[in-house]
Amino acid sequence: MSQQHIGHNEKKTIAVGITGASGGVYGVRLTQELLKLGHHVHLMVTEAGWQVFYEELGLDTSDRERVIMEQFGDQGAHFSYHTLRDFRAPIASGSYRCDGMIVIPCSMGTLSGIAHGASGNLLERSADVMLKEGRKLVLVPRETPLNQIHLENMLKITQAGGKILPAMPGFYHVPETLDDVIRFLVGKALDALDIDHSLFRRWG
Repeated sequence: MSQQHIGHNEKKTIAVGITGASGGVYGVRLTQELLKLGHHVHLMVTEAGWQVFYEELGLDTSDRERVIMEQFGDQGAHFSYHTLRDFRAPIASGSYRCDGMIVIPCSMGTLSGIAHGASGNLLERSADVMLKEGRKLVLVPRETPLNQIHLENMLKITQAGGKILPAMPGFYHVPETLDDVIRFLVGKALDALDIDHSLFRRWG
């Protein structure tokens, strides 16, 4: 077994941000998959992200603690949920060894805040920590069409060391259901985090 493959199988600590862009199901499914694989997740959901949970997923967000429990279960030390004002969370500091972070889906507002180092909330601060510490940061925008400001902000993040992974599903694996499309996109996100999975059939 190669050393690279061994590294992919190590249990990691990943920060996950879910914003108000369409496609909240991607963030939920990614978090579920990370937990199923035994990784430690620090989850953050923006206010607009909670609205998407209600509008797109039909979740009763009047009781957020119940939603978290129903979607992710009692994971004990493997899972932490943080509000956006919780700057005492471990992921707000570069001294905390977080292996990577993904914002899925990532709104253009959050992307702009990260691109300009605003650190206006815990999600933006955690992303800033990833960039300053040279760790993995993956942003999954779901916006179309894109204007010049969007594109320039994506370029800033790429130049700073982040990765832009648009929510563009492939069709070479011939998806038959909506779940197949979701599994493909979540699988590509896990690939970007160097985490092994079996969510879709690979080319060749």
